[in-house]
Amino acid sequence: MPSESDEICFSSARGLARRIRARDLSAREVVRAHLDRIERTNPHVNAIVTLAAERALDEARAADERLASGADPGPLHGLPIAHKDTHATAGIRTTSGSPIFADHVPDTDELVVERMRAAGAITIGKTNVPEFAAGSHTFNPLFGLTRNPYDPSRSAGGSSGGAAAAALACGMHPLADGSDMGGSLRNPASFCNVVGFRPSPGRVPSWPVPAGWATMGVQGPMARSVADAALLLSVLAGPDPRSPIALETPGSAFDVPLERDMRGVRLAWSPDFGGTVPVDSAVTAVLEPAVKVFTDLGCTVEEDCPNLTGADEAFRTLRAWHWDIALGPLLDERRADFKASLARNIEEGRVLTAADVGRAEVLHTALFHRVRAFFERYDALLVPVSQVPPFDADLEYPHEVAGHAMPDYLEWMRSCFLVSATGSPALSVPAGFTPGGLPVGLQIVGPHRADLAVLRIGHAFEQATGHARRRPPRR
Repeated sequence: MPSESDEICFSSARGLARRIRARDLSAREVVRAHLDRIERTNPHVNAIVTLAAERALDEARAADERLASGADPGPLHGLPIAHKDTHATAGIRTTSGSPIFADHVPDTDELVVERMRAAGAITIGKTNVPEFAAGSHTFNPLFGLTRNPYDPSRSAGGSSGGAAAAALACGMHPLADGSDMGGSLRNPASFCNVVGFRPSPGRVPSWPVPAGWATMGVQGPMARSVADAALLLSVLAGPDPRSPIALETPGSAFDVPLERDMRGVRLAWSPDFGGTVPVDSAVTAVLEPAVKVFTDLGCTVEEDCPNLTGADEAFRTLRAWHWDIALGPLLDERRADFKASLARNIEEGRVLTAADVGRAEVLHTALFHRVRAFFERYDALLVPVSQVPPFDADLEYPHEVAGHAMPDYLEWMRSCFLVSATGSPALSVPAGFTPGGLPVGLQIVGPHRADLAVLRIGHAFEQATGHARRRPPRR
């Protein structure tokens, strides 16, 4: 039988928030339960790398006192959250998984952290990332490897691997913030049987960032259910004068019921992106029957895929350009402290010409319009999140997928980064398990800025299947 503490830790974020507001549970009880869970479980997966236990208990006590005084609680009042270790947290070490920042303690919160704390969230610590969040497998020289909660010999994904997926799946916190350039919200969600949502660019404003007009990288929510991800999105989304691409829609637009009639919804399904992306048969074997659920819900499903020509080049060029802008000077100073694959990416950015970046932008724009036209025929596209199930944690990345060699640590995640290049919102939702018990996620991609529609389709699938309710082995 689960203990009372475990029952708290695996409750929904919405349910916990309601119980705290009703004073059925105190914020102190909730924080203590999660700290106990971290103490028991974190040694098995290494998800949380900096713990702020005393500060969290002090904040919980203050939260209970504010509620007792009659103050209006925020939507995340009393909920404990550990932030991704690339997201700056005032007064708490933020390392980005790099020895260069091993002792770095910021003076201010990053915007996403600022918004969560303003909504009542209590910071309990920081969670593990790959070095500078580069790569979809979570390991670094400071804190080591984050392991998959369903099989510790496997990867938890990345870059929000410890930052969200492993900690969420194990009940260490009910919500998590993450970021996604090439799949860092979606891949770890798929690997750890939780929900990860990459919003449309500008939906969640980012600050501070070196290139405020860039759209390839975004920040967004992770949770154990689509409804809880929408709750966190309602806090993270909305305009901010510090972000030049911030969308004007207020976050409250996402704190709404997600139920909808799915009859007549038009879906495209592509198991391999029109034959252009190799996908392990173990993934396809899980997703093929999962897609049939939509037919049972009354949707029309056709096998189809947009023309993604140029997405590879646009993504790789703009990503390399980003890394050079963000980390080039640091590489010159501390080359020995960079992993080789990231150093190569930065150097690829350095040799780009104006013509290279210009060509990438032209390809990026043409891609956007082809995908826009595709979504005139369909309400959403269904594709794999990850091309493989969770792989051996001792590898940096899978070197082969379905008989195809993977030349670098990006190629095995084309199923995510091709979607990133489109500018579309994309949701990873639990879709089932391999015969060996490894999670597999389904990626639901929608038209540009149709974030709420994507969440509603994912919610319908989640409610019809219940895969998200399968927890990792008890530890």
